[in-house]
Amino acid sequence: MLALRLTRTAHLAVHLRRLLVALASAGTGFLLLCALGHALSHPDAPGASALRLAWCAAPLAAAVYLAVAVARTDPGTRPRSGLSAIGLGPGRLMAVSATTTALSAALGSVAALLAFLYLRGSLTGRPPSDRVAADALAVGQSLPAPAVLTLLVLVPALASAAVAHTLRPRDPRPTTATAPRGYGRFGAYGWGKARETFGAYGRFGARVAVTAGSRAAADAAGSRAAAGPAGSRAAGAMGVPPLERSREWGRVGAGGALQTQASDPHPSPSADGTTQTLDAAPPAPADATPAAHPEPTPRPHNTTALPWGIAVLTAGLTVETYTGNATGAPTPGTAPSAGVLIGWALTALGLALAGPGLTHLCGRLLQAARPGALRLLAGRVLMEESHRIGRPLGVVAAVAAAAYVTASVYDGDGPAFGPLGTLGAVIVAGCTVATLLTAAVEARHARADTTGALLRLGAPPATLRAAAAVRAAALLALFGPLVLVVAVLAALPLDS
Repeated sequence: MLALRLTRTAHLAVHLRRLLVALASAGTGFLLLCALGHALSHPDAPGASALRLAWCAAPLAAAVYLAVAVARTDPGTRPRSGLSAIGLGPGRLMAVSATTTALSAALGSVAALLAFLYLRGSLTGRPPSDRVAADALAVGQSLPAPAVLTLLVLVPALASAAVAHTLRPRDPRPTTATAPRGYGRFGAYGWGKARETFGAYGRFGARVAVTAGSRAAADAAGSRAAAGPAGSRAAGAMGVPPLERSREWGRVGAGGALQTQASDPHPSPSADGTTQTLDAAPPAPADATPAAHPEPTPRPHNTTALPWGIAVLTAGLTVETYTGNATGAPTPGTAPSAGVLIGWALTALGLALAGPGLTHLCGRLLQAARPGALRLLAGRVLMEESHRIGRPLGVVAAVAAAAYVTASVYDGDGPAFGPLGTLGAVIVAGCTVATLLTAAVEARHARADTTGALLRLGAPPATLRAAAAVRAAALLALFGPLVLVVAVLAALPLDS
């Protein structure tokens, strides 16, 4: 009920985005039902029907990706302060968002079923006149209800599961000060606060446990260390391991003064009657409360995923080249093989992984060679938003490269599936572009406070618009040649 109430009271822009999710789900569900109809009409060709079903994976992934992007920008399920007191914590808001996504996708699945039944004549009693459409719609045959239900539930289930996984509550990572000490030498459980050198384990007495007698002797020797260097040398002769003594009881500094660590509960006085500590913190006030754990420092994941994206992209182009050399160029009216589908999927995944790193690199290049205020602002914004808009940019680049390959290979004759193939291409292209625009809206909302601060400081709005134009031009200059190169490399084995 809460999900329905939030859906009803949402803004118009939110309703439009959810309508896009419903349309994508309807188109994908219709393609899945058409693949089922082709399998029922051609029981002697299971390979062709399986290939049609495999090609439905592209619009299915695009629809799920759009659903996740829309759920991330939904203001009704955004965590706010004070909602946990009424039972709307991060987990409950994640469940509400997943339910809302499932409702939008289920509405599209119902529309797909009605359109499929209408076109095959089950609702009007008039069968279609087109023979190709009759083969894809399984006219005159009964539809298996379990198969139809499974195909229609596929999009809502995957979309809601992806939204729940993306918006799940995450515990902050422990910082270095609170990280657990490792169980093994090579960090099988986790690194400790300080790493030791290679010879620490082989040093004699480094891991010897300090007994009660030796600790008492060391305390007595530490008290005698106030007399000067002679006392310190006497303390070293008591059998206490040097590593433990340096860690727990202190070090002897210049001039024989004993310097203790801040964790020493009883620092020993030095020769001149003073006590010296290392990295000692000032005493906390009496009314001070224990501080919470500090926020973990985010890791720079944008640039670290760039090599993986390049590797996956290279693997995809290799698979396409091998498949194209083995099967030859497809003639107009025939569908590409499963190897080409796998190669294109790997290529799209590689571009999606490399997108944030490339966007971050584009922001760095904008700030090179003594930048002015405009280039500096545009570059910093690109670096900050690379994790939001980088991956949708990579997906759009992959779709553009696939469109170029399709246009160059088929010479305008269209793919083998005819209207169904065109519908799948429209769904994939529309979902990827809508996802990019949704990510841009999310990034704009995220930097709203920064934009307002710049305007209050006196920055003219024309400068902010010029910075946006510079960002768009820089991204086009970087991703345009990349798309062209990837498309040409992918089309070479299919043209030969």
